[in-house]
Amino acid sequence: MKDLFKIFKVRKTILAAADMFFVGVSALIANFILSFRNMEIEESDLIISVAVGSICCIGGLLITGAYSKLWRYFNRRDYLSCVYGVIVGIAASTAIVYMIDNSFYPAFSIMHTAVLICAVCLFRYLFKTTFITIAAQKKFNGKRTMVIGGGQACKTILKEIYNAKKSPYTEDKQVTAIDPVCIIDDDRSKVGTEIEGVEIVGTTAEIYRFVNEKRIEQILFAIPSCLEDERKRILDICTDTKVPVKMVPFIGNLVFDEKNKTIVNQIRDIRVEDLLGRDPIKFDNKDIRSFISGKVCMVTGGGGSIGSELVRQIAKYQPSRVIIVDIYENNAYDIEQELKMEYGDELSLVTLIASVRDYFRMNQIFNTYKPDVVFHAAAHKHVPLMEVSPMEAIKNNIIGTFNVATLAQFHDVEKFVMISTDKAVNPTNVMGASKRCCEMIVQYLAQQHEGRTEFVTTRFGNVLGSNGSVIPLFKRQIEQGKPVTVTHPDIIRYFMTIPEAVNLVMEAAAIANGGEIFVLDMGKPVKIVTLAENLIRMYGKEPYKDVEIKFTGLRPGEKIKEELLMNEEGLQKTSNKLIFIGKQIQIDEATFASKLDELRNAAQKNNEKLAVSALHDMVPTFTTPEKFNSKELKNSKLEKMVESA
Repeated sequence: MKDLFKIFKVRKTILAAADMFFVGVSALIANFILSFRNMEIEESDLIISVAVGSICCIGGLLITGAYSKLWRYFNRRDYLSCVYGVIVGIAASTAIVYMIDNSFYPAFSIMHTAVLICAVCLFRYLFKTTFITIAAQKKFNGKRTMVIGGGQACKTILKEIYNAKKSPYTEDKQVTAIDPVCIIDDDRSKVGTEIEGVEIVGTTAEIYRFVNEKRIEQILFAIPSCLEDERKRILDICTDTKVPVKMVPFIGNLVFDEKNKTIVNQIRDIRVEDLLGRDPIKFDNKDIRSFISGKVCMVTGGGGSIGSELVRQIAKYQPSRVIIVDIYENNAYDIEQELKMEYGDELSLVTLIASVRDYFRMNQIFNTYKPDVVFHAAAHKHVPLMEVSPMEAIKNNIIGTFNVATLAQFHDVEKFVMISTDKAVNPTNVMGASKRCCEMIVQYLAQQHEGRTEFVTTRFGNVLGSNGSVIPLFKRQIEQGKPVTVTHPDIIRYFMTIPEAVNLVMEAAAIANGGEIFVLDMGKPVKIVTLAENLIRMYGKEPYKDVEIKFTGLRPGEKIKEELLMNEEGLQKTSNKLIFIGKQIQIDEATFASKLDELRNAAQKNNEKLAVSALHDMVPTFTTPEKFNSKELKNSKLEKMVESA
């Protein structure tokens, strides 16, 4: 405040000094004009008029408030205060001169007033305009930006920037960070035209060239409704430039509220999921709402990456109660506190620390809280760790699932939804085999048709940002300046986002009739090395040059390629064109129950060799990674040879 007061005093002093100067200059101009009609006044009278007029005009301008407002807020009314101040000042000075020297020059006073009004107002206007231009240049010293797409989104963004430049005192850092230099658009008829003064210089094929020519510092991808294949193609070109890329969100994701009043406010950094080659999956929230509303919903593993997002999404649909069950208290506590801050007393929330391995503890929970819907997300999911400790995967994943699923059936839970993985398909590791066994348990119980419980399985690929995902690891390696580690140059995976995974689970629960495996059409699989290269470029670095990529070799139990369906499973369409039902394989109930009992006994004895052998016997498709990978690599080489031929 003290600094502002000092600045304000300086501004007043400058304006007052300028006004005094203009009183003298305008007096000379007025006298010169009157000389053409021999109406000029004597030099001595002119000096007296200027001296007295300077003091009186400063006083008049003070009285009328011409110095009381900051110049940048001057409007027509404020310019009128200058007019009134000059008139008051000249009138007062004329009266004083008359009293001092008994001289009265009405023609000079009128002409002096007119010229002085013009000078005072024009100075303020020019000073304001000049300062605004300088301030705007200083304020808008953002990065030189190339805009991809000359459509409506581009026009809106440039309009917002243009309006902000006209009134540059905005605190919006998003706006001031963008200095639009050129536009790229694949419509050649637009090349050479302008949008808000910014030229469309070429097509997407010329992005690399214009990034260098125009010294571009950032790229703004402004085609929010672009088809997935086209978006991936363009973003691949953009990442090759090593220039940071920002994205305008999908039209359906734009939210205009108090925090986000413009499109510019919602521009975000490019994310890895933007490079997956498909649009985010849309789900029918009406089905989910009618299914969840008023129900008691229990989530096992509710503190994990998938479980916690499930809890967040469930809470939005007005359940009667949410029960979080997790063995790891830190994660459970975090999501509990998050929901309490978000909903307060509006959400009935219970957080319980318990293991799904403990049948009697889980039975106590079912007895006490009587859930209507159970989402079973609790599981060990880390492939290499489960290879080292296979008994833990069997105890936690298989026995834990059997405990919770049979208790759900016994307590007449409306629906039991198990979360599976693509690693359950033709598994090459203990974790994947254990999850396939979990799928078989759910199918086994669904076949019995005992009680009213509907059993459903959801199967999807790798989840971006989840615990154990490669993305956080890659980011840490890049940020710490270490090589990015990829197990094999040919390894590929299906990817989806956490919200997509959770929405799949909830929609599956809503539309399930019992016994289905729901599979998401996840688009094309992505090479992990390509994902790593794109992530490195997103940091503005060059793969293999600025950041090394090391191939460390396949980990124990790791597959070159994941699958979503087994050979025996067919696909059946659902109301959502991107969700399919995989036909379940019939389970021989007597044989299955006997083998499951053998597997449990082996795991409880901590006999690793016996447990893994029993798991192989339980899951016929469980094979070794060496056998599977050698076959896939041979097929991959044959495909490349055919393509090159």
